[in-house]
Amino acid sequence: MEDIQGLLLSSAQEYGVQETAAQAKQFQRYMELLVEWNEKINLTAITEPKEVAIKHFLDSILLLKYLDLPENAKLIDVGTGAGFPGLPLKIMRPNLNLTLLDGLNKRLVFLQNVLTELDLPAELVHARAEEGGRQPKYRVKYDVATARAVAPLNLLCEYCLPFLKMGGVFAAMKGPQAGEEVEAAKKAISLLGCELKSVEEFVLPGGDGRSLVLIQRTKPLPDLYPRHGSKISKSPL
Repeated sequence: MEDIQGLLLSSAQEYGVQETAAQAKQFQRYMELLVEWNEKINLTAITEPKEVAIKHFLDSILLLKYLDLPENAKLIDVGTGAGFPGLPLKIMRPNLNLTLLDGLNKRLVFLQNVLTELDLPAELVHARAEEGGRQPKYRVKYDVATARAVAPLNLLCEYCLPFLKMGGVFAAMKGPQAGEEVEAAKKAISLLGCELKSVEEFVLPGGDGRSLVLIQRTKPLPDLYPRHGSKISKSPL
């Protein structure tokens, strides 16, 4: 298996993110497990080692440039899939109190395997996002929520904003030019008691554009939300 440690260290450094050799070693093992498990369950379409290093790992840890993560912050990664961005953030910030939520249990089995191998603790939750957002244990309990999902931002807001406590921030990872999605999500952001904080844009090595939409809770979450999953998709806010 190709060694990505040097590439990841140098790439992160170019973007002003400091990574240790020990962390690079953890990312190497994470990549090996991702490629190995991907043969059994569909985790990612990206399996070429250098692409994994840039498009999954670097992409995830660049949140640290734009996101203020206090010591022992509570972060939930909604629809985490193969663990992005939550698990790379945990590697970089071991004191993070991480929750990985996904609706597919076999992905969580993979993630538990990675966490065990890397000797990292995290809570794994098998639930749909709208179910998790209704549970008292998770509702309005987090400093940060993240999602790297393909759902349009107005839907994503109803899935993710219910997890934020007062002052908490949702970091939605999007492709380039997220302006239209942000505009379409303004009503949802307001109804869910939040405000748009900023939209950060950056380009990965190789030229792929990324947008990071940061949304902050400024008012209490209305009891009505999140609605049932079918309502969210059929009648977006």
